[in-house]
Amino acid sequence: MIKNLRWAALAVALLVVPFMAPTPAQAQSRSAVTYIVPVAAAVHALPVAAEVRTGYQRTSFKHWNAGQNPVDGCNTRAEVLLAEAVDPPQVLPGCKLSGGRWWSYYDARWITSAAALDVDHMVPLAEAWDSGASQWTAERREAYANDLDVPTSLVAVSAASNRSKADQDPAEWLPPAVDVVCRYVSEWVGTKLRWGLTADAVELEALNQLAEACPDTTVTYQPAP
Repeated sequence: MIKNLRWAALAVALLVVPFMAPTPAQAQSRSAVTYIVPVAAAVHALPVAAEVRTGYQRTSFKHWNAGQNPVDGCNTRAEVLLAEAVDPPQVLPGCKLSGGRWWSYYDARWITSAAALDVDHMVPLAEAWDSGASQWTAERREAYANDLDVPTSLVAVSAASNRSKADQDPAEWLPPAVDVVCRYVSEWVGTKLRWGLTADAVELEALNQLAEACPDTTVTYQPAP
């Protein structure tokens, strides 16, 4: 059974948040092919395998690195915060961020301090390790942990919501803001497909049920280099 899933609330309040296809300019700027598929088909495409936590250490994924612009003094975390700010913060020396405003979509909260935000890995590092990243090179794990090439891999959210999620998959945790559940599932599945990660049987069952509740949702993803 899906933990924390309020089916009655979903039936009444669930709003589908479909993805928009990239503009031609965006598409031309990327070498990877972009796939846009119904969420049920995307879930069906996930490889199924048991999860293995053996050997996991958070330090196996180097983060945060220098980001997309190594000379600007802003690491990956700061670059996500700058990209997602609704009201941009002031960038002080050392890439210290002052002011600004962000929307934490997991729990539908406005955040006005960068220090109160976490940058969440949509598929947590431990979950990625369990789902295939244990077999990757250190360089690929670093690329995963600092993936700025698509906007759904890393998301700025309230520290409270991120720490509530921890390393749980959608069978164990869903955003408390009910109307973003479809969006969250789409981004989770898209991230797993992007990086060729597997799903275990319990996770897959949960995702299939969620896909049924989100029939008009699509998943957009680009296979990682």
